[in-house]
Amino acid sequence: EVQLVESGGGLVQPGGSLRLSCAASGFSFGTSPMSWLRQAPGKGLESVSSTYTDGSAYYRDSVKGRFTISRDNAKNTVYLQMNSLKPEDTAVYYCARGNRRGQGTQVTVSS
Repeated sequence: EVQLVESGGGLVQPGGSLRLSCAASGFSFGTSPMSWLRQAPGKGLESVSSTYTDGSAYYRDSVKGRFTISRDNAKNTVYLQMNSLKPEDTAVYYCARGNRRGQGTQVTVSS
C-alpha cells in the first residue's frame, strides 16, 4: 500500500524558512517521480515542485529561486526546502506520487 507522510509544516514569519519532509513507503521510491502540491484556502490544488529520476526538477514560477526540492532514495524521503516565504505561500502542502497524496501539512506565513 502506498503511504506518504508529510511533516515539517508550521507558522513562520514572512521571509522565514521551513523544510518539509515526506516519508514514502509501499512502492519503488527510487524509480518514482515525486511531487509537492499545495492548496491555499478557497483555492484549487496546484503543483509546486517535482523531482524526476533523471535528476531534473520542476518548479512553478512563483517559487523559483526560493524553494528547492530534493530526495534521499536511501531514506525513501523527499524534501521541500522553502526560503523567503511569503504570505501567499500559505497552504496545505501535500506530497504526491502519481494520483496519490498524503494527508498534508499546514504551512502558514504570517506576521
